[in-house]
Amino acid sequence: MAEQPQRDLELTATQLAQWLQKRLSDARNLEVIGLSKPAATGFSNDTLLFDLLWDEAGEARRKGYVVRIEPTGPGVFPEYDLSLQYDIMDILGKKTTIPVPAMLDIEDDASVLGAPFYVMEKVEGQIPPDNPPYHMEGWLKEAPEAEQQKVWWSCLDTMVDIHKLDWKALGMGFLKCSSPGETHLAKQLNSLESYYEWAARGVPNPTIEPALRWLVENKPREPVTPSILWGDSRIGNMIFRQGECAAVLDWEMAVLGDPAQDLAWWLFLDRHHSEGVETPRIPGLPSHEATVARYEEKMGRSVENLAYYEIFAATHFSTMMMRIAQQLVHSGLMPEANGLAFERNNIVTRLLAKSMGLPAPE
Repeated sequence: MAEQPQRDLELTATQLAQWLQKRLSDARNLEVIGLSKPAATGFSNDTLLFDLLWDEAGEARRKGYVVRIEPTGPGVFPEYDLSLQYDIMDILGKKTTIPVPAMLDIEDDASVLGAPFYVMEKVEGQIPPDNPPYHMEGWLKEAPEAEQQKVWWSCLDTMVDIHKLDWKALGMGFLKCSSPGETHLAKQLNSLESYYEWAARGVPNPTIEPALRWLVENKPREPVTPSILWGDSRIGNMIFRQGECAAVLDWEMAVLGDPAQDLAWWLFLDRHHSEGVETPRIPGLPSHEATVARYEEKMGRSVENLAYYEIFAATHFSTMMMRIAQQLVHSGLMPEANGLAFERNNIVTRLLAKSMGLPAPE
């Protein structure tokens, strides 16, 4: 793996200010302050937060922004399409009621910050934590049960709103399959197999490989009209205020397909954060059965193929965990021998093996 460079935040602030000045022509005395890396940003993005100060029409102004920079070192995914993420959020923000951050602009020229990036407005609020998982501790666990339930239903209802969007009318045809005769699920399975081969580096994985074969052999019928899928659908990718969803984040895995796929990913990630870490679910969060029932009611149709897409979610996430293990080794946070073991045996592969009836990972 290539070495992940350490970013000079002072230099980056100066570069950002110069770039922003060209896009905010009416701003005077523009200054980027407080540029920092959030404590928890996941493994797939280089994310920085900052406040922008400027004078406009004789008034002092201040606004928070977020800059997302394409990774230049080892990444979770082999490729990143920042323009796809930017375009989706820009369309949703301008043409729908789906809450997303307001997009400022995107820069393809890597010479500005060392890699392509985009800037969006910061949305204030709270995010349920992944580490430690929100079932273990954090603001959501400490909230009243009524607020916990409100957060859960707000997330679900927002996901339903996404699935009901007319992606054709919104101009999101760029998400369609490009190969003649290829289905959306077949495209994703081909992509997942390629992703696994890239992440595995020729080392067999006795849990993921049979799951991949099962997914190919048991492909369900796809909906005649696919929905736009958020992809990384989970409450940890949402910002909340007073229990209501204020922003839907992280669209890098967005595709077209069966909406059951988003619901399955959401339910599996919640299972990962509870059963996976042997922690009881927060009491205010509705059950799996109640969640599916409400989703079906809101969508106006039954959910089919949920079990299939739960296996898909676990297989995809297991492959991501292989890359995360490799990143931990590369960064010096885990010995190489432990990293190789962790690629095979982690929370996600254990849950996948359990769901598939496979032997527990060694």
